[in-house]
Amino acid sequence: MKQYPTENIRNIAVIGHLGSGKTSLTESLLYVSGGIEKKGEVEKKSTVSDYLPEEHNRLTSLSSSLIPVEWGEYKLNFIDTPGSEEFVGEINQALAVVKAAILVIDGSKGIEVGTERLWMELNQRHIPTIIFINKLDKENIKFDELIQNIRNRFGKQSVPFAWPIGEGESFNGYVDLVDHVAKVSDGNQCVPTEMPEDLSDTIDEMRELIIESVAETSEALMEKYFEGEELTEGEIRTGLRLGVLNGDLKPILVGSATKTLGIRTMLDMLGKFLPAPNELKAMKGIDIETKEAIERKTSNDEPFSAYVFKTTVDPFIGAVNLFKIISGTLKSGKEILVTNTKKTEKVNQLFTLKGKIQVPVEELSAGDIGAVAKLDNIFTGATLSDPKKPVLYTPAEIPSPTIYVAIQPKHKQDEDKISTALQRLNVEDPTFEVKRSKETGQLLIGGQGMTHIGFILEKMKNMFKVDVETSDQKIVYRETIKKPTQAQGRHKKQSGGSGQFGDVWIRFEPLNPNEHNFEFAEEVFGGAVPKNYFPAVEKGLIETLEYGPLAGFPVIGLKATLYDGSYHAVDSNEISFKLAAALAFKNAVKDAQPTILEPIMRVDITVKDDYVGDVMGDINKRRGRVLGMEPIADGLQRVSAEIPEAEIVKYTIDLKAMTQGSGAFVREFARYEEVPGNLIDKIIEEYKED
Repeated sequence: MKQYPTENIRNIAVIGHLGSGKTSLTESLLYVSGGIEKKGEVEKKSTVSDYLPEEHNRLTSLSSSLIPVEWGEYKLNFIDTPGSEEFVGEINQALAVVKAAILVIDGSKGIEVGTERLWMELNQRHIPTIIFINKLDKENIKFDELIQNIRNRFGKQSVPFAWPIGEGESFNGYVDLVDHVAKVSDGNQCVPTEMPEDLSDTIDEMRELIIESVAETSEALMEKYFEGEELTEGEIRTGLRLGVLNGDLKPILVGSATKTLGIRTMLDMLGKFLPAPNELKAMKGIDIETKEAIERKTSNDEPFSAYVFKTTVDPFIGAVNLFKIISGTLKSGKEILVTNTKKTEKVNQLFTLKGKIQVPVEELSAGDIGAVAKLDNIFTGATLSDPKKPVLYTPAEIPSPTIYVAIQPKHKQDEDKISTALQRLNVEDPTFEVKRSKETGQLLIGGQGMTHIGFILEKMKNMFKVDVETSDQKIVYRETIKKPTQAQGRHKKQSGGSGQFGDVWIRFEPLNPNEHNFEFAEEVFGGAVPKNYFPAVEKGLIETLEYGPLAGFPVIGLKATLYDGSYHAVDSNEISFKLAAALAFKNAVKDAQPTILEPIMRVDITVKDDYVGDVMGDINKRRGRVLGMEPIADGLQRVSAEIPEAEIVKYTIDLKAMTQGSGAFVREFARYEEVPGNLIDKIIEEYKED
């Protein structure tokens, strides 16, 4: 593949609700452009972008993939993204490096939950967007109604640039409203034809919408329009491009990806109307030497820098890293700096990817997307730069897990392989988390939902031959005391020769468990316990408090004061006083009203107005407290609450069911609170069994 100048490159994310036809669209784009000889199908597991075994099994995209397309003088780098919101990490990384997006809508289903969510994301990031209404060859399409819904929900900047000819199975072409030409399929491609008379009024109306939108891009054109003068074709095209670039226009295109209808018109428009990498804002970074903010323009004349937005792990060739060149150029054989780690690497082989196929390139311009392999120090979110002019870019946000499950190997011999497999997969997908719970002994994997976690475990089985069983996460409780008390601990052992003797009196007091774990003090007078044994007493208590008296959880929120005791000149030693301290706590805790504390999570829930009542009622059922509500966008509210972790173990699943898939939330630990008395016995019984 040849090197393209920056101004002829377009980086475009293909996004949309699950099942809207994104992968079929990228396959058609490849086919029409001559990138492949035969068009694959999702159902036949033969598409270029869905190449993972897990994607073949589920017939859906689970990982983003790069699809470079050459069309005329342009290179169009498409990033086909997953449709499920559980793969938000893949979407965030893709949107961090593109300058444009195609939002795919299933014409037979209209605006879906994912469509709205992604639309808001694109607007917040100010990404120029083209809307593609797909699957217009399906039955029961109500196109006029769909256009009206899009303009009502997404705003008047959503303007049709094409209009379909025919409906359902009779859909065989469209009117290009920009070029003012009708095109119908001849079985191979769409060719010009006469304007359909039955659409003349609609075409005139839509054409007028386009002219109005163009006029609004400048005062001069607005004045010309209101004076009744005709805008020239040049003015129309310039105005349309300006409107798309600054977000005032969201062109709507139509077609059928599976029937390759509307694809050529789309390819023509992408180069004409979407921005080149050097047409939007410069990238902000940090000079790692001076720590000052700097900007790098997307130009070949600037020092080299790049951002790594995706890593894939191949069991045979190792890690493959996809990056976008922010500034400068990159050639094979060049030495680069991984700014995050300050380690240098040599690029022995430079290539781009077409799905999983490596396409060698000699050099890439600023703004282009490329890949390298077998460079161990590079990872997702890393900045690459010229060793002489280093810069550091802020990585895309990695969402925290919303659900955890415990895993254990089905076969004992796989125990040692699990951590290695998960570690390598975590390099590829930093949005899942692996942790071992010291208190429960569970190995936990956290992700954005059960589809996300299922994909990771399925990949671990396919790639590393490790099969696991899953179980629910166990909550990590804490224990504390509610009442001050004191007790003696006396340890005496005589078995011939020197014995063991330690004697302590300790006062125990409750503290705020969210501010103090454990405090130790001493008020010993007259040398009743020698100072050199104080550390042994403290250590004995610390070890004892690791396993509480009720269910074996760590004890927190406790102050212990050593105030008296006795010792033996020959038999006393550190171990004796450690054991004495442990006995003192065990004797005291009977009268200290021990109790169990549970983790309380701060939860921020984003939900449509329609579901606010249901969500708030559900929070109350989960023993939660609503802290407040605030509107965050059209028709959306953020509900803030505090809920016991035990009540939201599977909240991701429940919230989706409650809100028809539209709700989302983030969570973080807030504090510990005492468990209600009626639940304590159940918790003790459950954990004592373990």
